Amino acid sequence: MSDIRNFFSRPKRSAPSEAKEDERPQKKQKEEESKSTEAADTKATVAHLLTEPKWREVLAQEFKKSYFKNLDTFLVQEQKKKAKIYPPKDEIFTALNLCPFDKVKVVILGQDPYHGPGQAHGLCFSVQKPVPPPPSLRNIYKEAMSDVKIPKPSHGCLLSWCHQGVLMLNTVLTVRAAEPNSHKKQGWENFTDVIIRKISQDSEGVVFLLWGKPAQEKIPLIDRSKHKIFTSSHPSPLGATKTAEPFIGSRCFSKTNEYLVQQGKEPIDWTVE
Repeated sequence: MSDIRNFFSRPKRSAPSEAKEDERPQKKQKEEESKSTEAADTKATVAHLLTEPKWREVLAQEFKKSYFKNLDTFLVQEQKKKAKIYPPKDEIFTALNLCPFDKVKVVILGQDPYHGPGQAHGLCFSVQKPVPPPPSLRNIYKEAMSDVKIPKPSHGCLLSWCHQGVLMLNTVLTVRAAEPNSHKKQGWENFTDVIIRKISQDSEGVVFLLWGKPAQEKIPLIDRSKHKIFTSSHPSPLGATKTAEPFIGSRCFSKTNEYLVQQGKEPIDWTVE
C-alpha cells in the first residue's frame, strides 16, 4: 500500500513541460519590452538633452527644421552601427546647459570634440579630470599665465570658466571615436551658426574669441557694432607662434576683461579651479 501511495505522491511527468509553457509568455514579454526600449532609444531626438530653459526657448524652432531631423536620423544610424560617440550623450549640450543664454559674456569657438576616450565633455578645449591637458589647452594656459597671471592649472577641466558666462562652443557637437571631423556637415554647423546669430542679435557687449581660420569664418554672423571680436591663430602648437597674428602673446584674456569692464560687466576670473 505504501508503494502505491508513494507512486501517486510523485510529481507528474508533465509538470516540467508545463513550467516551460508558463515561462514562454514571460520570456516573450521580456524580449518585446527590450525591443521596445531599444526602439525608443534609437528614435529619441537629441533635443531633449538640452535642458537649460532659456536656450530651449531660443532654439525651439530649430528642432522642428528638416536639417535637425536629418541630424537626428544620422545619430540614430550611428547608434545602430554601435559606433562609439563622444562626448557621452548627456554631455552633448554641456556648454549650453551650464551657461544660460542671458548669462553669456564670452564666446570661445572650437571645431569638433576630442575623439579620444574620457576627453570630451561638451566644452571646447576642455577635458575631463584626470585627463592631462592636450597641447592646444597647454598653450591656452601658457598665454593665460603670462597675460593675466593665473596659477599653473593642475588639470584640464574648464567648468569654472563656463560657470562665469564663458560659452565654450564647438561648431560640431559630436564625433565618432578616433575619427576627427567624422560628424562634420551633418547638421551641427547649421545649429551652432544659429546659436552665434542669436547671441549677436539678442545680446549686448559679448566678446568673441576666434582662434584660427575656421572660427574666424563665423565673423559674418556677428554684429561688430554691438560686440567685440578678438582674433589670433589657433593655440595648436602648429600655429600658436608661427603666424602674423600668433595666439601666444595675443593678450586675449586681459583684453577680454578690459572690454567687459567697459561694458559694466564683471571680468572673468581665468583661474582654472
